[in-house]
Amino acid sequence: MNFDLRYPVGFMFTLFGLILTATGLFGGAELTKPSLGINMNLWWGLVMTLFGLVMLVLAFRGGASKK
Repeated sequence: MNFDLRYPVGFMFTLFGLILTATGLFGGAELTKPSLGINMNLWWGLVMTLFGLVMLVLAFRGGASKK
């Protein structure tokens, strides 16, 4: 069985992170008022995107060494 959980997790976090980052970049200023002016959508979107990309890199590197 050749199933690596890092692929779907990486794709999911990368996709959701990009959506959240776009919301933070293009969302209005009213979204930052509840968080004391900090654009939480942007920052957490970047963190989720980075995590997803790290998972994908690890999955691709791990899959190449098994062959």
